Amino acid sequence: MDLTDSQAVVSVVAALAILAGLAGVVVPGLPALPLCWGGVLIWAVFGDAGPGRWAVLAAATVVVAGGTVVKYAWPGRNLKRTGVPTSSLLAGGLLGLVGFFVIPVVGLVLGFVGGVWGAERLRLGSNQLAWPATVQALKAAGLSMLVELLAGLVVAALWVAGLLFA
Repeated sequence: MDLTDSQAVVSVVAALAILAGLAGVVVPGLPALPLCWGGVLIWAVFGDAGPGRWAVLAAATVVVAGGTVVKYAWPGRNLKRTGVPTSSLLAGGLLGLVGFFVIPVVGLVLGFVGGVWGAERLRLGSNQLAWPATVQALKAAGLSMLVELLAGLVVAALWVAGLLFA
């Protein structure tokens, strides 16, 4: 690859943005799907913009928008059905964020679990009732991450297909 070849540079920058987006599924602070979409956008706008690139960008836009909606709607519906309130999730998210900085890597999970359990313990008044709600919140968080990862992988696959065929 020659650094004067602008197409190669644009493709490498797009690939790095997409990889950062896929990493953003598990790394707090990195907006996963917007980074994946941004990589495709850079590739479509600054690359040799033919109709194939714009079609890939349009498809990636649909996948990112759909993935974002499903990421919040599906786990949220499951949590409402099981009775876990939003306040417990907010407590888990806040303590997870604090935990991430206090104990790198594992602090996020520990803080989230502790926050949800603590909020549910205060709300329900019993350890036996708080733990099932905490498990439901963990399942919802995992489902949300899975949906986001799958949407990011579909965007990456669309981009690779665009590289090969557009």
